[in-house]
Amino acid sequence: MTKLTIVAFDGTRHELDVENGSTVMENAVRNSVPGIEAECGGACACATCHVYVDEDWAAKVGAPEAMEEDMLDFAYDVRPTSRLSCQIKMSEALDGLVVHVPERQA
Repeated sequence: MTKLTIVAFDGTRHELDVENGSTVMENAVRNSVPGIEAECGGACACATCHVYVDEDWAAKVGAPEAMEEDMLDFAYDVRPTSRLSCQIKMSEALDGLVVHVPERQA
């Protein structure tokens, strides 16, 4: 199992064991992490699963592709490490990934 930590806006850390190939969003929803609404169910058609990738992981996770970048225009308080969690697939290379949930979703 791969480790994923999702830090809620209030600072609560949700440390999860996740399957490779699953998305950060799927794991957040499955584990009832507050602040991840995922209204479109992972279709990259909204911005309600917005997260900030921890600085230490930003290069490894990579930049958003064009469609995701367009959706991030609708997100609240976008930052250089902003990503849609539905577009981050877990893998061995991301073992230990840390993401932070913003104050609110758009």
